[in-house]
Amino acid sequence: MSVFPDGFLLGVTTSAFQIEGASDEDGKGPSIWDRLLSEQPELVRDASEIGVAADAYHLFAEDVRLIKDLKFDSYKFSISWSRILPNGDISCINQKGVDHYGKLIDELIEHGIIPMVTLYHFDLPAKLQELGGWCNSLLIDYFVDYARLMFRCYGDKVKWWTTFNEPLEIVHGYTDRRYAPYLSLECFDADYIVGHNILKAHAAVYRMYRESFYAQQNGKISIILSGMNFEPKSENDADQQAAQVARQFTMGWFAHPIFSSHGDYPPIMRELIDQNSQDDPKHGSKLPRFSQQEIEQIKGSCDFFALNHYSSAVVSPLVDGQSSPFRMRYAKVMLEFRKEWPSTGAHWSRVVPSGFKQMLLWIQKEFNNPPVYVYENGYCDNGQIRDIERISFYKGYLKNLLEAINEHKCNIIGYHLWTLLDAFEWLNGYSDRYGIVSVDYDDPKRTRKPKLSALFWKKICENRSIPEEEFFQE
Repeated sequence: MSVFPDGFLLGVTTSAFQIEGASDEDGKGPSIWDRLLSEQPELVRDASEIGVAADAYHLFAEDVRLIKDLKFDSYKFSISWSRILPNGDISCINQKGVDHYGKLIDELIEHGIIPMVTLYHFDLPAKLQELGGWCNSLLIDYFVDYARLMFRCYGDKVKWWTTFNEPLEIVHGYTDRRYAPYLSLECFDADYIVGHNILKAHAAVYRMYRESFYAQQNGKISIILSGMNFEPKSENDADQQAAQVARQFTMGWFAHPIFSSHGDYPPIMRELIDQNSQDDPKHGSKLPRFSQQEIEQIKGSCDFFALNHYSSAVVSPLVDGQSSPFRMRYAKVMLEFRKEWPSTGAHWSRVVPSGFKQMLLWIQKEFNNPPVYVYENGYCDNGQIRDIERISFYKGYLKNLLEAINEHKCNIIGYHLWTLLDAFEWLNGYSDRYGIVSVDYDDPKRTRKPKLSALFWKKICENRSIPEEEFFQE
């Protein structure tokens, strides 16, 4: 029960904006995050800066050697769209940016590490935000052009692609100022417009790849979906229904159009949002509608299910006068944590290993057991080198993953941990640390130091199993 199946891939993940630095070097254009932090640096919780970050742009070869030394099979990283296309469109291609990622990919392959690429991890070129960002359906065409260029440049060597990282989080940048572009457009239903355009952009890229590149490159494409596991607060029907609503308003929002047999948005999501739109007959439902052609184009537009999972919550119906610490418009549910769940360094996350298995079982049942690749799963602390709590977290979550595979026959094909390096965690800056390798941000050289959890992972990757003994010795 502690051994990973043959062929199971174990890897590590990063994202470009969070570690690269070199924010204005070698022809890179500004992203929405560059612009936000330049104009409102006070938003960052610990007042840290991003110009150098972990300096992975210059130190990528050192990081690849770290990944090799830790025996990981694969490395999932993102490409900075504005490093390739400074203005967001193909009229100006930055060859130095193209060359940089080519060198990174070659370095990985030379060391026997599988490169896996995400095209978009929250960092839209700032010039495209001037058009309205993902509220504007014109961005679909810009994204397809960018993706086509990436397939042409790297598709002969990269066989695992994902279009967007966490569309559920992207929409929060347009409604509740959780991410860049740091807007509050809820009154315009920007979240549902953004989500609608992202689904169409993803499907357009998938279909373009299948038509123009698949025969020669034979790669796989998905979209990375994030989701908590939701447990009903009790066994009563109201709580059971509330948990189902919460699942469909989060994971189902983007998974149902792609992975369900019927496509389109989850029926309960359509029903509840339409009900809340009846006072606006002029504009109709706040949840946009796909044409039948769009439903068919989106349905089946993934070769595997890419999952990010960190935590769980308990769910009950929202009572009038209550406010939930988690925002889920029109779902009318209350989300809470159980008191016995251990906390982490992130206020929104608790340690619930069994919830990981429940999430995997729900995907299996809801979407006919698709191949699942876990793309992010990790633990936040204050950055200690002797990170025993992180090791305990991984042991619990990995054991539940293997139970899902061995006892319940979930079709899980790989796992990436978040993250290789302590990174810039968006508006939390460097106060939240998820890395298995520490970065000294007071050192101009950005010295890396493996934590105890890195040695733990090296043992996992060497033996292809979870260590049974306590692993607290350096």
